[in-house]
Amino acid sequence: MDVFCQDGSVLPLRTLSVLTVAALSLAACGAPGDSPAATVTPQFVEPAQSVSALPAPSAAAAEKAPAGTVTSSATPTKTATGAPAGLKYTFPVKASNVAFHPTHAKYPATDIFADCGEPAVAATDGVVLEVSRKDAYVKGAPDGPLNGGLSVSILGDDGVRYYGSHLRKIQTGIKAGVRVKSGQRLGDVGHTGNANNVCHLHFGISPPCAKTGDWKVRRGVVWPATFLKSWRAKGNKSPVATVAKWKKTHDCKA
Repeated sequence: MDVFCQDGSVLPLRTLSVLTVAALSLAACGAPGDSPAATVTPQFVEPAQSVSALPAPSAAAAEKAPAGTVTSSATPTKTATGAPAGLKYTFPVKASNVAFHPTHAKYPATDIFADCGEPAVAATDGVVLEVSRKDAYVKGAPDGPLNGGLSVSILGDDGVRYYGSHLRKIQTGIKAGVRVKSGQRLGDVGHTGNANNVCHLHFGISPPCAKTGDWKVRRGVVWPATFLKSWRAKGNKSPVATVAKWKKTHDCKA
């Protein structure tokens, strides 16, 4: 059974309940009539030091450092894609019952559907950029940085920013400037913010243009589906080249 959205896209469904089908349709198709507009920026935690000045750690240093410790080393060798050699990518939700829609309403991103409480994890090694621990979204408000509810963004060691939102809970110790490893739990899947009361992780990929506060870029500027398919199948496809191309073409303007 498939669900057809008003924009012509198709949402493939497997063994889901009727209520889940209705919920997925609502989230995947997006709310009609929304239009971007500026609003009050949530209180993000600023990094204690410049993330751009933090080179990626060596494999040995990463193994010795405890989770939550910022480490540094010489710049690692990069592969043909521009990603550091040996960098591992992880599907951002650890759950047995999980699905994602290949398209998204209004801008490139992906909604990853799973039960509330399932682990949302870091897509790769990196440093936390922004954390929003308060759900200040008001239903019916125009698009803005509050849409994501509880959210976390990280700057991967590949130079790409990964953003996850609508979380129910954020793990203790996850704050700006903290180093995380690929697959490390960042929080729990939820439906905070403008999630239409559907449990899912909004996942966006972008360059860290303003590093903090540039919500229109941070929410997603390149389609994640091709990378998610690879990571879910234990592949390691990197978005580095795709993100670099978008940045060069758009000059960080979403």
